[in-house]
Amino acid sequence: MNKIFSKSMLVFSGLFFAIAATRYHHFGSITHLPDASLAVFFLAGFLLQQKIVFPILLMQAGMIDYFAITAGGSSDWCVTSAYWFLIPAYGSLWLAGRWYASVHRTEWKTILLLFGALFIGASLAFLISNGSFYWLSGRYPDPIWSQYIERFVMYYPSYLSSAFLYVGFFVVLMLGIHALKSINKSKPATGG
Repeated sequence: MNKIFSKSMLVFSGLFFAIAATRYHHFGSITHLPDASLAVFFLAGFLLQQKIVFPILLMQAGMIDYFAITAGGSSDWCVTSAYWFLIPAYGSLWLAGRWYASVHRTEWKTILLLFGALFIGASLAFLISNGSFYWLSGRYPDPIWSQYIERFVMYYPSYLSSAFLYVGFFVVLMLGIHALKSINKSKPATGG
């Protein structure tokens, strides 16, 4: 029990740190990593059983946004009534991660399911967050479908790519750890 708790705390700490280290600069640049929030909510749903983690990560993201705007000089352009739609957007990633946790096996074929779940969760998150911002934020007084589709095409690839980048890094890391454990288990014990 204690070993499971310490593993969960280690995972939670890593995910918490990933948001803290990357959310301040949402889009990334040469000197800043892109925001890892999408990947974090997906991985938290997959790796952590405790439901309290979701609201804690939501509060963390909200607090970082608040401090970035009030003390860090970031623009408040995205903070409108549509900002509340980030809850169901991140929730779709969390639920996609929960679903993947229910089918996960330590087999190669489940990696396709992992990325399929991430694709669906992140796509739904994009539709919710981007759509609510465009249609409900008031930033676009005369919203039209052609402009929305144009913006969708412009932002959707980068939205997905950062999530896939971070989750891909996680998968490579886990495969490396699994390979090292397999190598250590297959080594004969030396007496002496």
